[in-house]
Amino acid sequence: MKLRWLKLAAWLAAMLALAGSPAIAQPPSAFVDKSAEPSSQISPADLSNVGIEQRLDQHLPLDLQFKDETGKTVKLGDYFHAGRPVILNLVYYTCPMLCGEELAGEASALGVLRFTPGNEYEVVSVSFNPDETPKDAAEKKQVYIARMNEHREHKTDGSGWHFLTGEPANIKQLADAVGFRYRRDPGTRQFIHAAAIMIVTPTGKIAQYYYGVEFSPKDIRLGLIEASQDKIGTIVDQVVLYCYHYDPKTGRYGAVVTNIMRVAGAATIFILGGFLIAMYRRESHSGEKGTGRA
Repeated sequence: MKLRWLKLAAWLAAMLALAGSPAIAQPPSAFVDKSAEPSSQISPADLSNVGIEQRLDQHLPLDLQFKDETGKTVKLGDYFHAGRPVILNLVYYTCPMLCGEELAGEASALGVLRFTPGNEYEVVSVSFNPDETPKDAAEKKQVYIARMNEHREHKTDGSGWHFLTGEPANIKQLADAVGFRYRRDPGTRQFIHAAAIMIVTPTGKIAQYYYGVEFSPKDIRLGLIEASQDKIGTIVDQVVLYCYHYDPKTGRYGAVVTNIMRVAGAATIFILGGFLIAMYRRESHSGEKGTGRA
């Protein structure tokens, strides 16, 4: 009888181990705004110096000055607090297409998160168009805070999402620091640029890049927890982070098979140990009853 249970336990362990299959990582999309106006002709030369070059682990110049949506002069470092990572992106508020899609995707993803901007993390959107004003920033903030709240059970006043404008020199310095390359079309006066959000540690070090205009809430959550150095999140989140690692080539979290196997193995030992103990006690109890009847 005991040999039969041991064989069954071994079979269950093998099945659980095989269950740890890797997730398929999707390549980052090359989102570049090339259609500011239908009449504008964009040549390959125009795109040669447009894109995003990852600057992982580089510290941002936190002393750079900007103006927030109220017109107040602020420093980038004002939004970096102990334990709170920052989601950063460069957009421009009068963009006819791509930036609006990026901000909408960001707002939708953040609305799903249980974390709240201003509590567990901060969000900073900076315009790279020096012609834009705090009024432009305030109008866009109102739109995207409303969109974020559409998905939230507990609404937020938006105090944790900051929309900034600035002078050309400060904008350029920040763009260079994060590897954001763009150019202005001299004909339309609009910008050719790419789309991405970045997660930055509480000390101002670039941790991750996510490309495109739609963002995975799961990836953002894991990125924020990892960038916070375990200051936010739960024990379950830590187990998930052990099994999934950020891949800078794809801009996503992918499964680490060996770590999944270890967790599956530990779970298997725990489950099978309890199972075998229960079966042993059951058999012993049955044997005692049989002896009593004899």
